[in-house]
Amino acid sequence: MNNYETVFILTPVLSDAQMKEAVEKFTTLLKQEGATIVNEENWGLRKLAYPIQKKSTGFYQLVEFQANPEVIAKLETNFRRDERVIRFLTFRQDKFAAEYAAKRRNLRGAKKKQK
Repeated sequence: MNNYETVFILTPVLSDAQMKEAVEKFTTLLKQEGATIVNEENWGLRKLAYPIQKKSTGFYQLVEFQANPEVIAKLETNFRRDERVIRFLTFRQDKFAAEYAAKRRNLRGAKKKQK
């Protein structure tokens, strides 16, 4: 199993419940295909670098997971079929990226505990 990270942007016209339902759809798909979700982060509504489909903002979501390579094709097919997804990017983490992601999660967890 490889480590993967995917970031996808959802259209800003969704309500909070619709956004959470869309994210749940993709994480459920990953779990059904045998993937293990390592980390999930909601980055919220952010300004896009350039307009996409006449929209200047979008809901960003990060999902880190471990899966077999066949799962990626199914995930990306579902991203393309869902009109709520504006953009997505999925890549396999090498050992250095996986170490960096683990350190980032630990630092983030430590900051939350201090608050």
